[in-house]
This record gives sequence, structure tokens and C-alpha cells, in this order.
Amino acid sequence: MPPNTTASTGQKPGKSGRKKGRKARLIVLVLVLAIIGGVAYGAYWTVSTVRASFPQTKGSLTLDGLSGPVDVKRDEYGIPQIYASSDEDLFMAQGYVQAQDRFYEMDVRRHMTAGRLSEMFGKSQVDNDEFLRTLGWDRIAKEEYDTKLSASTKKYLQAYARGVNAYLKGKEGEEISLEYAALGFSNDYKPQEWTPVDSISWLKAMAWDLRGNMKAEIDRALMTSRLGPKQIADLYPEYPYDRNRAVVQEGQYDELTQTFEQGSGSGASAGAGTGTAGAAGTAGASAGGAAGTSAGTSAGTGTGAATGTGTATDALQTQLSGLQEVMEDLPAAVGVNGNGIGSNSWVVGGAHTITGKPLLANDPHLSPSLPSVWYQMGLHCRAVSAKCQFDVSGYTFAGMPGVIIGHNKDIAWGLTNSGIDATDLYLEKLTGDGYLYDGKVVPFETREETIKVAGGASKKIVVRETNNGPLLSDRADELVKVGKKATVDTAAPDRGDGYAIALRWTALDPGRTMDAVFAMDKATGWDDFRAAAALFEVPSQNLVYADTRNHIGYTLPGRIPTRAKGHDGSVPAPGWDSKYRWTGYLEPDELPYEYDPKRGYIVAANQAAVGKDYPYTLTTDWGYGTRSQRITDLIESKIKGGGKVSTEDMRQMQTDNSSEMAKLLVPQLLKIDVGDKDVREAQKLLEGWDYTQDADSAAAAYFNAVWRNVLKLAFGNKLPKELRVKGQCLWVEPVDTTGPVDDDRRVRECGLRDADEAQPDGGDRWFEVVRTLMDDQDSDWWTTPENGTRPGADNRDELFKRAMIDARWELTAKLGKDIDTWSWGRLHRLFLKNKTLGTEGPGFLQYALNRGPWKLSGGEAAVNATGWNAAGGYGVVWVPSMRMVVNLGDLDKSRWINLSGASGHAYSAHYTDQTAKWAKGELLPWSFSKAAVDKSTTDTLVLKP
Repeated sequence: MPPNTTASTGQKPGKSGRKKGRKARLIVLVLVLAIIGGVAYGAYWTVSTVRASFPQTKGSLTLDGLSGPVDVKRDEYGIPQIYASSDEDLFMAQGYVQAQDRFYEMDVRRHMTAGRLSEMFGKSQVDNDEFLRTLGWDRIAKEEYDTKLSASTKKYLQAYARGVNAYLKGKEGEEISLEYAALGFSNDYKPQEWTPVDSISWLKAMAWDLRGNMKAEIDRALMTSRLGPKQIADLYPEYPYDRNRAVVQEGQYDELTQTFEQGSGSGASAGAGTGTAGAAGTAGASAGGAAGTSAGTSAGTGTGAATGTGTATDALQTQLSGLQEVMEDLPAAVGVNGNGIGSNSWVVGGAHTITGKPLLANDPHLSPSLPSVWYQMGLHCRAVSAKCQFDVSGYTFAGMPGVIIGHNKDIAWGLTNSGIDATDLYLEKLTGDGYLYDGKVVPFETREETIKVAGGASKKIVVRETNNGPLLSDRADELVKVGKKATVDTAAPDRGDGYAIALRWTALDPGRTMDAVFAMDKATGWDDFRAAAALFEVPSQNLVYADTRNHIGYTLPGRIPTRAKGHDGSVPAPGWDSKYRWTGYLEPDELPYEYDPKRGYIVAANQAAVGKDYPYTLTTDWGYGTRSQRITDLIESKIKGGGKVSTEDMRQMQTDNSSEMAKLLVPQLLKIDVGDKDVREAQKLLEGWDYTQDADSAAAAYFNAVWRNVLKLAFGNKLPKELRVKGQCLWVEPVDTTGPVDDDRRVRECGLRDADEAQPDGGDRWFEVVRTLMDDQDSDWWTTPENGTRPGADNRDELFKRAMIDARWELTAKLGKDIDTWSWGRLHRLFLKNKTLGTEGPGFLQYALNRGPWKLSGGEAAVNATGWNAAGGYGVVWVPSMRMVVNLGDLDKSRWINLSGASGHAYSAHYTDQTAKWAKGELLPWSFSKAAVDKSTTDTLVLKP
């Protein structure tokens, strides 16, 4: 044992424990045999090596630094509930227990957020480290710790770090995780002690994953190389307020002025797409240097050549394309970089539930990871007092104290991404050792960073910052070359040393979100919760609330910038002109909230948070409300019929697989005379289909293939290469043409974007695009040229027919000619991969660490949001990362589940023991009271001072 711990067990395992033990031993033996049978490393990989890092969960341990004993009670899924008599003991134990289960994951995360992955994995991660060092997350986290956070928060963070380090003390790498044993083959990496700043930094990574419209900002600007402002506006339609309701319908925002004064807001309505057409038109003009040029100066010829600024626009295209490529290369742990990221959360008041008290549901949507990004646990003071203030249970991140989403004995809360625009990209004019700002050259702020590389020489980089933020384009040599060579028109600043891209982002300023976590955990009612939410600055989230006193509510917190009139943040802005700078931030009492609405429920699923009359622009890129309206309809169908909503009803709503797009398209698809008997056979699958995307549905498979091909033919083949899938090549008209082009003048262009990031992704924005165009049967979007022997299309129904034909033969190639064998789940599969050695390690190690596939139901914009990218394929790229339903009438009757399991140890019984149930939409019992926890406990570990 490590020198600071002692152990005693003497407990006989229960029946379930013996079964799990036999299963674990069998799995370990299979692993070892597989490795020994096929890998030279096999002699090293023994049963003891694989099991060395499994945590002790029974008996007792002595931990230096505790003031009293702490009980750690785990249920049959390994989920811990911790009982202590002081706050510091509680969080020290939390650090120890999370390190037992997940330290390797914690270690990778902190290296990622600090831009230090090269220290663990060598030169392959240098480019990622350069980009993350440029963002400087760990520097901001340290500044938060030093200058922003309360004394109590620092105390909790310090206690948590002591717990992690107590676990690490005296342990070799292979005693901590199987992955460290694997790393030992290639380098001498040793885990370092945990610090409070390591915990704070992960909040920056999550903020990056949920950063708002940065991807849309890039995409809109890139589109100008081939599309005019009207066409871009078609692809970013306005939010459908008449059909999909906003979150806040009966709420307030205190004493807001209804006048649009410059400096206090943008003056535009909050509706998605507001100003998009004009903004698209000015993307080239503004970025090219014509600051102040009015909207709409781009020629709407379909090629997007901005009047008088074509070469400047080309420079911007290349800059942004390079930036997108850099972001795509970030570690998968950071997520799918905003693609489709969302969540469902809703609450139903007691007047409409069978318990007479509220029910609250939440399922955040994130890219799948192994282990899951979430860690389930309970933090309980034996007696709540000034000395020990917490009695809370829910989901947190491994590496961070407290609970992020869950409930205490008085309140429950859920989070969904608000989509608030908290980022802006600026095109900066470089001149010598500085940049141009209002006609003057301003020197860069610079810092030197040294990147240590396992097995290689260190690398030094210089990070440059303007008054808008760090220069992201410094991280790609090609971007620097293009910036230097860019030609601009006479309205722009002189070229000098070229152009660069800077990022302005609220998360790059120190904040108090860590304070908010602990304040929410302790809140006893609405006023406490609102005060806590006001501290939740980054990322801005929709917070849905319920309490045991039968109140429900919603509030939108966040550090939300205001912009000068005429700049809505939808496209990159000229950094050399001060009128494009942020003018301030909205105050907490200017932000919307809702409390006990008369309708008796609140739904927040990434739709518009507010209506058209809200006086400030929060974003131009809301989600379009497909999921939120479906949830609303399901709730109303229950309560308007006089029914009462149950916990099981909430679970069934979470797993609703209905396709709203199918409801619109299928009736039209069934009218089309396809002719070919094989295509007709597939078309018949849609007859009588209930639009439910179950894993075993052949109709769902065929419809989604048709939907994918509709998008490809109507839109995908017309987008610039920077947005299309990497390696997919087309013959296209040269950009500089304004009329028809002979076939021999067409040029071959190949896509540049990773499949999971490409467009059209098929999400609810594309649902709205198609819905808007459905009645315009002769729109140019419905036209497509012949392709070899495949006919072209001159109108909507001809394009639909070709999509049906293409879908039939695509599925024949993927699933076989016999449609009786087709199913959506065969296409729509989830693979869970360890985000480091599971993707970059040798084959045997990937086999050891990864799991899957699972055949999933659901899909894009379904409530059961198992997302896939229509441009890239049908595989699952983001998921409900957990699901929970909190019953405020009886907290012990609440339900929850995680994507994977409690453990990060690859051959623990709890590595993926929740995944099969998660895939089926099942939920597990969630014990909260002492009596319920004791009843569900299978293992008890006592931590002693």
C-alpha cells in the first residue's frame, strides 16, 4: 500500500459482488489471452498489470489530512455516495474517490486544457498544444483562482486537490491506470500532483464545446466564395416563432429599456437570421477592409464575389478555412466543436403531475466519450450545518469538485446550451511588430511558451494578442503566408505584413463560474438559485429549476456581450475599426427569466430563449426549435387530455424517436412515380410508417438515406470546398464566372472538412431550410445537373426522385439488396472510444480500450437526439450524454443513467455497465435519502484520518 494509507477488509462479498467478481476475472483473462496471443508486448501484460489500478471499495483506508471519518458507499453500478462531517472532508474524499475511478481521464484533461498533451503523447500533439497555448485556458484559470473566486471556493478546491494527491502518493503509473502502463513502453511520463487550477481549467474546455455561433460565423464567411447574400440567407432562415415557441413566454426582464441605444445593445431583434443576408454581403467587404461599408455590397451572382474586394475576400476564405482545419485537429475530448451540440431540459409543475410536485428532466447532448464526460455521485453532510453545508447528488466532471447538474434536498436543476453568441472573430491588419487600430499601429502583447515533447526536443512559440484577443492564425504557417500576400482594394488599410484572425471570447476573461457551482449545490429556493446563477458566467446556459415547495422556473445567466449598432456578431468583423468592438455586457437583471408560468411547464431545448420583442441581440443563431416544440406537444397532449404526467412519461418523452422532417417530406415522397421496381420497393417502406426512428426500422433507414441525398443534391454539391467532406470531389464552375460554363471549363474541387464537421449536417437548421423552400417547387436550389447516367433535376419533385433512387442504391451497397434485412440501427451505430490511446494507440490497445458498436434509435433533431452528420454518413457523432428525471415529490423515486459507467478502468465491471440500458432508453434508480442509499449499497469504504 502507499505509505500514507493503511487498509483492512475482512468483509465477505455479497452474492452480486461474487457474480461481478467472476465476470471481471473472466474479462481480464480474455484480455490477457488476446494480448499474449497476438502482441509482442504480451509478456508484460499480465492479470496483475490489468487489475493493479482497480480501486479498493471495501474496508478502510487512512488518509492524512482528514479531520474525521468519511464513508464511501457504492451501489451495484459503482456509483459513490460520500458521507462526511465537514465540507473539507467531503471534498477531499470526492477528490480521492474520483481519482480512484478516473485519474487517467483527469490527467489527460488537464494536459489538454493546459496545452501540454505533447508531454504525454509526443510530437503528434504539438500542433494541438500550440493552439491551446494560444487560447491560454490554464492562464485564465489561474487568474480566476488568484483574483475572482471566493475564499470558500478556494478552500473546497484545495481540499479536493489534497484528496487527489493522497490517492497518487506512492503509486507507480501502472497502479493508477492501464493506460500509464501502456505509455511506459514509449516514454518515462510520471503523473504530477493535482492543483486547484487543474479543476478550474476544465470549465474552459466545456465552454469551448458550447461556445455558441463561432462555427456558423466561419461557415457564413466561407460561403461567400460561391454564394451570394440571398442564397446565404436562404440557408440561415429566420427563427420560426409562429411555429416553435421560445423558452420564455410569460417571463420578465427587469426594467429593460425598449429603445435601441448604441452601446446598450445591437438594436436588432433576437430572432435567428436577423441581418444575415446583409451580413453575408458584407463579409467580404468588411473583412477586406471596407469598414463601414453598408450591407449588401456583394454581388448576388451566385459566386459571392464581393464588389471591389474579391481578393480580400479570398484571403479571408483561406484564413477561415485554415482556422477550421486547426480546430478540427483538436483532441476529440474537446468535442465535435459545436456541431449540433445542444440538450433537452424541461420541467412540469405539480398541478400536472401524478405526485402533485414538479418533475424535471435533462439530457445534455455532447460528443460520445469513453469514459463518459459525466461522473455520477452524491455528496452528503451527515448533518447539514455551518461546518458542513452540502447534501447534493447528481452529475459532475471527473477532476472537479461539487455537482454540476442534479438536486439537493430542496431544489433540482438542469442545464442546456443557450447558444448565446459569446465569440467574435476579427480580421486584424498586421503592420510591422503591431496591428492597425483606428489608424494607429499598436504593439502586440506577446508571451513565449515552451512546449515539452515526450521523446523529442522542446518547441518554443510566441503568442501574439491584439486588443480583441489572441491571433489564432499564428498557429498555421499557411495562414501567415496568405495574410502577407493578400491583395485589398483601395478602401482597406495598406497590406503591410498581411492579415490575421483574432478571437474575442468571454471565456478568455477570468470569471466566477466555479463559485456558481457550489452556490447552486447549496441553494434552498428560487432566490438562492437565481443569485447562484448570476455567477454562472461562462458558458451561458439555460437553467431550468424546480423545488419541493412546488415552484418551477427558468433563468438565463451568462457574460453576454453587447455590440455597437450594425454589428450583430454573425460574421467576422474588421479589427482595425473601433466601432466593431464590444461595448459592454448585459447586466443580470437585463436577462430573461420565468417563474411559475400559468401554463404549468417550461421547455428549454436550445430554441430561441426569448421572443422578437426582446431588446437585445443574444445571438443570430438559435437552434430552430424542432426538439423543443416536439417536447411541448408531448406535454400538452398529456395534460390537455386531463392526464397527469409521471416519471415514466418523462422518460418516454426523452426517448421519443419521431422525425419531424419525415412528417413533412414523406407525404410528398409517396406521390412521386419512381418507375424502377427496386426503388418502388423501397418507397413502399414509407407507406404507413409512423415516422418513428427505431433501431429496427427499415423505413427509418430508407427515409434518412433519402434525406441525406436530398441535402447533398440540393445544397451540399453547391457549397464551397471548405465546407464539403474531405476527399469528396466535384466538377464545378470556376469561382470567377457569372454565367453558364462549358463542361470543358469546369474545375475539379475536393472537399476539405472532416466528415463530422461538414455541411449540410442535416440538423434542424436544414429542416427549416427545406421547409421554407417546399412550396417553391422551381427554386434554383432544387436544380442539379446530370451525373453520368443519372438524370439531373429541374424542380423539387425531380430532385426528390433522384434522391430516392440514389438512396436505394446507397443502402443496397451498405445493407444489401434485400430490404427485409435493412434497419436504421445497422446504419446508425455508436462506437465508444478512449479519446487518447483508443484512437492513436496500437491496434491491440484500441481493442482493449474501446467498446461497441451499439445500434441506436433516434436521430438528428429528434428528442432522442443521437446525432449524425448527413454530409459525412450515418454514424453517431453526438448523443444524450446522460439522462435524468428528478421527482420532487419523492427524491428517492428519481431516475438517472450515464452513457458509460462510473469507472475509467478498461476492464472494471463498471466501465460500460450502463451503456446497454442507456441505448435502450432505460433509467436506473437514484437513491438520495440515507435509508435509500444504505439499501442500495453493495460496497462500503471508510476513509479514516
